[in-house]
Amino acid sequence: MFGKIVYIGDSIAHVENAQQEASASDLMNMHVIFEEGQQRILGEVNELNKDIIKIRFLGEYINGKYINGVLRKPMLTSKIRIINSEELTELMGSYGPTTFILGESAIYKGFKLCPNVNSLFSNHLAIFGNSGSGKSCGVARIVQNIFNNEHAVQYNANLFIFDAYGEYKNAFGSLNQIHPSYNYKFITTNPSDTSDVPLLIPVNLLTLDDFALLLQASNHAQLPIIEHTIKLAKIFSVESEETTRYKNHLIAKALLAVLFSSETVANKKNEIFTIIEVCNTKEFNFDSVIPGLGYTRTFSECFEIDSNGYFGESVLITNYILKMIDDNLDSIKEPEETSYSLWDFSKALEFTLISQGFQHNQNLHDDATILKVRLNAIINSNLNNYFSKNYMSVKDYISSLVAIGNKKAQIININLEDVDDIYAKVIVKIFSRLIFNFAKSSTKRASIPFHLFLEEAHRYIQKDNDTFLIGYNIFDRIAKEGRKYGVLLDIISQRPVEISDTVIAQCNNFLIFKMTHPLDIKYISEMLPNISADILDKQKVLQPGTCVCFGGAFKIPMIIKLDLPNPLPFSSNCDVSACWKTNTATPTTNEMPVTSTNTVPMTNMPQESL
Repeated sequence: MFGKIVYIGDSIAHVENAQQEASASDLMNMHVIFEEGQQRILGEVNELNKDIIKIRFLGEYINGKYINGVLRKPMLTSKIRIINSEELTELMGSYGPTTFILGESAIYKGFKLCPNVNSLFSNHLAIFGNSGSGKSCGVARIVQNIFNNEHAVQYNANLFIFDAYGEYKNAFGSLNQIHPSYNYKFITTNPSDTSDVPLLIPVNLLTLDDFALLLQASNHAQLPIIEHTIKLAKIFSVESEETTRYKNHLIAKALLAVLFSSETVANKKNEIFTIIEVCNTKEFNFDSVIPGLGYTRTFSECFEIDSNGYFGESVLITNYILKMIDDNLDSIKEPEETSYSLWDFSKALEFTLISQGFQHNQNLHDDATILKVRLNAIINSNLNNYFSKNYMSVKDYISSLVAIGNKKAQIININLEDVDDIYAKVIVKIFSRLIFNFAKSSTKRASIPFHLFLEEAHRYIQKDNDTFLIGYNIFDRIAKEGRKYGVLLDIISQRPVEISDTVIAQCNNFLIFKMTHPLDIKYISEMLPNISADILDKQKVLQPGTCVCFGGAFKIPMIIKLDLPNPLPFSSNCDVSACWKTNTATPTTNEMPVTSTNTVPMTNMPQESL
């Protein structure tokens, strides 16, 4: 099979092909050992022709342990043989309490790759591949294998799966059947089963950074507006005499600024009425009674313009407004533990708009108006249903996420299929920030690991302007710092070229399914300097469900075939043939009627067809 060594280069040995039959093609990608005395060097067959076999050096066995890299090349007299089962087991690992079965070798039948759980999951993991290459099934199989480990119960696992299409409920819904200690939690924007948990984020947990992203702030001038609005929303959430006086104080200062402005009387009246229309209290509304000496006027009557072009009751209304101003209230502190809704935040934004420093600055006013329009759009959409007014601390909220009744959930599946990409990304960032901050605050560092599985990660981990706007991108921060706190990213994507460079650069392990897009292949090769051209070539022709595994958790790059998950996720292709065909020649009542004009009336379309 192997003849003598003809030539040894820097990384490749040229060996005579002593078996020039068709069966020699079975050697391709096989691993061989160059053996001379105690020296055992591992190589991989990467080129075959009728005369020469080219074998690339990978590493060396020292005292039975495999070490990557070769310090001393084999001698020309070295014996060459196929790797034996003991040496192969050293490369692939053995099944036990600290390992799990990833899949079966595509080359060595019957040999399973068993990576160490710590080596694979204590670092960031990237799973890339074309649509239909088997990523979702692969992820489902990997997670199922982790919990199916008969040697260990992973009770304290916290796997957050951000599900872009609601694929994984079927795959993990029966987790409890594996072991009674295991539980699965499905948090969704569209609950349909009694076990589904509605997606709710307490508004009080949203920070300035979260609101900036949620409202799509585009410049730094909008940040003080949001910050001031958060303060007012917290203050106004408490119904008290002081908060009422503070509202009147803010309205009075805004009205006074208009009264003493250089605007025409008619314009002043319009501005004042606009303020009262959006921000009003019992003391400041159109029907508020303004007492004078021996008579009264309503608020609106005080601003009637007389024949001389002035407000008829300017002295009366000015004195009334001045009585409402209390400069001591400017130092009022917002309560630390308070709850408020997005609607409350919207009302606070109205007060921010009329506050001194905003209303007569056109740029600030325009910035605030843009935020107001975006906030109202959220409030008047389904997004408003995902934000709760109930107060919760970060600790209590994270605890509630991993709890299902009085039990602990190991897999928390957050379904975002009904949320537009722009808001789904923000929601995932909010969850990620909360989990990261919770982990950072833990007394014992990295004592509670969290894994964030981001399906269709290119929807979330993008090259955004977060760093410009708020000083950081939460995914970049987790990629760089999360490992030390036990917050790990597991990114799953078909378009790595769209993902943040920082995140990919921090990934330590990779599972690459079939990829054909030249930009993605080029991007991976540039981002990962240690990836060889051989690995890139292999992944172009992989079968569905087969991937190239490489990184810190793997002794050498390996091609692995993953079993289909059981149960499967909802990720299969549409069965077009089954949907198109009919069982009878005559259309049934469930089929769509066709009119004489060859159009399908939507009013007659059966619901089960939609």
